[in-house]
Amino acid sequence: MKEKGLFLDGVKITLGGRTLIELSRHVRPGGVLTVMGPSGSGKSSLLAYLAGFLDPVFTASGRALVDGIEITRLPPEERHAGILFQDPLLFPHMSVAGNLIFALPESLKGRSERRAQAEAALEGVGLDGMGTRDPATLSGGQKARVALARVLLSEPRMLLLDEPFSKLDMDLRQQMRMLVFDKAHERGLPVLLVTHDEADAEAAGGETVRIGE
Repeated sequence: MKEKGLFLDGVKITLGGRTLIELSRHVRPGGVLTVMGPSGSGKSSLLAYLAGFLDPVFTASGRALVDGIEITRLPPEERHAGILFQDPLLFPHMSVAGNLIFALPESLKGRSERRAQAEAALEGVGLDGMGTRDPATLSGGQKARVALARVLLSEPRMLLLDEPFSKLDMDLRQQMRMLVFDKAHERGLPVLLVTHDEADAEAAGGETVRIGE
């Protein structure tokens, strides 16, 4: 039986011959591994390697497996990495529901069923009935919740968090931390968080790895 979770097996990222990060860890389903370090230390490059879009100026080696599947051998679209960035990156030409429907797997057929899934996802993040809204009319916290709902609808194997709380004010930041980590735990998704904020690491629980110090 394949052990569940995210395995980083000798993952190493270098730039110009200098090692930025070298890591072997197991992140259990619903658990969080936090990687902390200053800007330029390689934190975001680690997420890019796992998601499949690492800039070719970097050299990377090692394997990453999720639930026994070696994702580093797969093209990006088959890795099913759910990524949250500092900005919510909502499509401005789509309604809130349209943003969510866009993320649904093609295997889910039928306009009414896809719409129902989007509405249920909004309810799950506390935005019930806001599907017809223009994303531009949402607050920063609401946009962050829509971004989370969209990622979860894409049926990810893991969550990759690239400082997604950093642009929210303190109260909203704590609310979003709790929401993101609770949803990951509910769904049994291993989480890799990169941040330079000690409060993020504390809220995540789990192990913290420090790099570039």
